[in-house]
Amino acid sequence: MTRVLVVEDDAQLARALMINLKARTYEVAAAHDAATALRLAATEPPDVILLDLGLPDMDGIDLIRALSGWNRAPVLVLSARSGSEDKIRALDVGADDYMTKPFSMDELLARLRAATRRLEESSARAGTGGAGSLVTTDDFTVDLVAKKVRRGDRDVRLTPTEWHLLEILICNPGVLVSQQRLLKEVWGPSHSTKTNYLRVYMAQLRRKLEADPSHPRHLITEPGMGYRFEA
Repeated sequence: MTRVLVVEDDAQLARALMINLKARTYEVAAAHDAATALRLAATEPPDVILLDLGLPDMDGIDLIRALSGWNRAPVLVLSARSGSEDKIRALDVGADDYMTKPFSMDELLARLRAATRRLEESSARAGTGGAGSLVTTDDFTVDLVAKKVRRGDRDVRLTPTEWHLLEILICNPGVLVSQQRLLKEVWGPSHSTKTNYLRVYMAQLRRKLEADPSHPRHLITEPGMGYRFEA
């Protein structure tokens, strides 16, 4: 059973989310503030987090940062903030998706299913093991089984979305992977035109992995078409 942590200070909305999720066999915990969310995330690790940015004790962006060092669950933001700057900030610090209030419950459930499906697919790929599970470049090493990335003598922490993007590219070395394929596999069919998501996340991956992010050697952009991994 998928465990969902709802972080929402609007009691009525939180209750509605819990009722709808429980009716669809999700296991649900709720937090009305950031402090409670951090405690629940540590003691009862969720599979997915639904997060409102307007919390009473901490801005949701800061909460995403606080979780990013140790939480591996995808974060789906639910916010009344509709500006592109807020969306990019949330995605840039580690959110995996962003929905603007008011939203359709059907769309939320579809995005939640997509997030859990990505986790299941990633876990299944990691569990297959076998040859080729360790990919080495001049700048970083990726262990596809352990789902770990190292640069030099230190581990590099990737968000679930960053990892999923990198995994797809690495599993198709030298092959141009189209924008549409990446968007559909990572965010779902409803996001097939959200190319700004790819720009944000690929920039984050390059900052974390490339020796010179402005002149990448391994995570290559084919303008207007897609991306390619070169070892």
